[in-house]
Amino acid sequence: MHCIIEIRSYNLKPGTRATLHDLFVNKALPMLIRWEVDVVAYGPSLHDENSFYLIRSYANLKDREQSQDAFYGSDEWRSGPREAILALIDSYTDTVIEVDEVTLQGLRLKRTV
Repeated sequence: MHCIIEIRSYNLKPGTRATLHDLFVNKALPMLIRWEVDVVAYGPSLHDENSFYLIRSYANLKDREQSQDAFYGSDEWRSGPREAILALIDSYTDTVIEVDEVTLQGLRLKRTV
């Protein structure tokens, strides 16, 4: 079985990573879970202090588009942490690749939420 993963890499404004991490874990992640988005992993990048990543899994490209349109278009996101999170981000890029189940499970971050 194959799925796609999206690896989103954020370039943050200097000195804001701890704030973004807190907002993500306490505000955005619970919302993503409520919206049934499969968050595979997230966190600070190891290569510099102004980077953060988010890995999400989708069944296919259409599923990704529909999921993101629904989430980012929702009142919950727009009225919630959107402004505070966007204020911390200089730019981001997405990489979308197909993976098998073993690879997906190997990437999956163990968390308690």
